[in-house]
Amino acid sequence: MAQASEMPQPKKKRWESMAKGLVLGALFTSFLLLLYSYMVPPLHASQTFTTPDTTTTSCSPAAAQPPAAVAAGNASEEAGCAPRHNVVFLKTHKTGSSTLLNILFRFGEKHGLRFAFPKGRNDFDYPGWFARGLVRGYEPGACFNIIANHMRFQYDEVRALVPPDAAFITVLRDPARLFESSFHYFGAVVPLTWTLPGPDKLTSFLRDPDRYYDPAAINAHYLRNLLAFDLGLDSGLEAGSARVPELLAQLERRFHLVLLQEYFDESLVLLKDLLCWSLEDVLYFKLNARRRSAVPRLSGPLYQRATAWNGLDALLYRHFNHSFWRRVDGFGRQRMAREVAALRRANERLRRICIDGGHPVDATAIQDAAMQPWQPLGVKSILGYNLKKTIGRQHQQLCRRMLTPELQYLQELGADLWITNLWKLLRDFLHW
Repeated sequence: MAQASEMPQPKKKRWESMAKGLVLGALFTSFLLLLYSYMVPPLHASQTFTTPDTTTTSCSPAAAQPPAAVAAGNASEEAGCAPRHNVVFLKTHKTGSSTLLNILFRFGEKHGLRFAFPKGRNDFDYPGWFARGLVRGYEPGACFNIIANHMRFQYDEVRALVPPDAAFITVLRDPARLFESSFHYFGAVVPLTWTLPGPDKLTSFLRDPDRYYDPAAINAHYLRNLLAFDLGLDSGLEAGSARVPELLAQLERRFHLVLLQEYFDESLVLLKDLLCWSLEDVLYFKLNARRRSAVPRLSGPLYQRATAWNGLDALLYRHFNHSFWRRVDGFGRQRMAREVAALRRANERLRRICIDGGHPVDATAIQDAAMQPWQPLGVKSILGYNLKKTIGRQHQQLCRRMLTPELQYLQELGADLWITNLWKLLRDFLHW
């Protein structure tokens, strides 16, 4: 009689091994999420204001507040003009601010300036209020040249970290366009958008925003008056509030220059003039741009609805739009046209020298991992660049620096992003 063949391993044991693996994987993922939750502040916007710490030594005298008049002159035409090294950039969301940040990184690196970096991540515990203790290496009396990472602005805390001659700048954008961009970019981390009906969630929201919006919900600040929120204002304040005129006057006093995203080249010309920088200092390539969406851009009634929904931002934008063009008039319209043309010619020349194909590409087409920009959860919608393979020695470093995404540049400048990097590892592991 033939000997019975060897019996295969029971399926039960194989299932037990798979189950153990799944349990261990779940425990590891839970551990990482727990660690992240302890290291990162809650992803919702508290309206609680942090009282400035007045007991510690400040870099600047307490009374020092930059008067707007200082910024009104044509600095680059003044005799003996020297480049200014101290800059506070309030980096607002979805306004082209990553492009401006790259300009500041390059200038600071070129001149060996001291940056104020966050601890372990790429923002100052946003959406919490900024405090000087959030700066890596902060000690009482410490002075920094450049502060430029995302924060929720708290003037007294920032003012204490920079010399009295520091220039304060920020950038605004058409509120309806900003809202549209923010909705698409941050939607995955705003739970109240998850249950919106239909394929076009943005349209569903704008048809009846009061029905869906809850100011106390997680990350709700991304969906209404985001500019005001970043500037440290109460984003729930109505545009017609009696408090608004004084808040506008306060912002005018505190910021030497408010740039406009829609007039970015004109804004950079004014910035160059304010800081007495060279044309090379403000050359740029557009960074962190979003791929064109299959959903049509807001227009007509929906555009008007988005503007009305972000009424406080709309008021801020109108106000600083008017002051921007008054400033251009003071600078000189013909002079502005000449300098914008020169900037665009220089940018175009570098585009031909630096960029393979001459244009940005989808994330999947980026060949160098070091050039991959940070992507929103669930979709790779942010464009990046490929460097040309043959770039002359004269332009190699400038080209790479101009195209380096924010997180990579931060780390090259010495910032510690271990929390951000841990979060990225988790996202890659889970294919988020």
